[in-house]
Amino acid sequence: MSKNILLLPGDGIGPEIVAEARKVLDRANDLYGLALAFDQAAVGGCSIDRCGVPLDDATLAKARAADAILMGAVGGPQWDGLERSLRPEKGLLKLRSELQLFANLRPAILYPQLAEASTLKAEVVAGLDILIVRELTGGIYFGEPRGIRTLESGEREGYNTYRYAEHEIERIGRNAFAMAMQRDRRLCSVDKANVLEATVLWREVMQRLAAEYPAVELSHMYVDNAAMQLVRAPKQFDVIVTGNMFGDILSDAAAMLTGSIGMLPSASLDKDRRGLYEPCHGSAPDIAGKGMANPLATILSAAMMLRYSLDLAPAAQAIEAAVGRVLDQGLRTADIYTAGCRKVSTAEMGDAVLAALE
Repeated sequence: MSKNILLLPGDGIGPEIVAEARKVLDRANDLYGLALAFDQAAVGGCSIDRCGVPLDDATLAKARAADAILMGAVGGPQWDGLERSLRPEKGLLKLRSELQLFANLRPAILYPQLAEASTLKAEVVAGLDILIVRELTGGIYFGEPRGIRTLESGEREGYNTYRYAEHEIERIGRNAFAMAMQRDRRLCSVDKANVLEATVLWREVMQRLAAEYPAVELSHMYVDNAAMQLVRAPKQFDVIVTGNMFGDILSDAAAMLTGSIGMLPSASLDKDRRGLYEPCHGSAPDIAGKGMANPLATILSAAMMLRYSLDLAPAAQAIEAAVGRVLDQGLRTADIYTAGCRKVSTAEMGDAVLAALE
């Protein structure tokens, strides 16, 4: 029985990096008999240009029917002047919300070959392996009411609502505890319970869930301290669980520990582990079409897709090992280049992973 993959290349460098991931998946398909079948659709700015909206009904229907989705990136300056409801990013947010992709997994793993590419000292980041579990469909990004209004004084005021229901906290907490059980059994819950009532509830639910996972060591940390600790001593963390906004910020900070955000994949999963997979970086319009983009985060996102949504762990491991062998060879895109290595283009990096996969 075939496994149906929807490709959403998106904008900017999205089409370039998804093309390289598709090449790797095609080769893995041949080598391992994965029975993958592919379809493609538009999302983000390219969908606005084509259909007038960042996510049309036909693409959403394809996404609902797919076993998994592999996306590039959305957005670009040419769409910045549109009203907020029509921005490219709204297409991605709608996908997450409509498909109930509430669990965002963002691994921050430092390949030993890239220790010198990190802005931190090698001894601080060597051996780094963190998993950030971010709640993705709640919190301040989706909370209502929200908007910009004019007060009686005539002054304009922007407002957003930070809210979490108990069931939302519980389901992301269970996912995080389960992930911790598969790793080093240490879970740090990040909140701002000294200021925000929504995160007081967050902490209470996490503490209650801890009784169901006695093998996992649960700790708590305020988000400002967590940001500092990620830079000061990142290897103290194993799994981090946090809300939507805090997870967005902390995972991008963690990206720089690994040498480049161009190395970080991600998965966004529903309750049945169906999901959308994408690199953590953006559409990088300044380098689009120049062959400079790093496709490894997208290739590694494809490996996560094979592991989590399609139950094809051996093929996922083979792709991840191939990425390691390419880095061993000293091949680097511009974002991870250091002296003594060989700088390669987007397509050359993809071809190198193909060769290493053989």
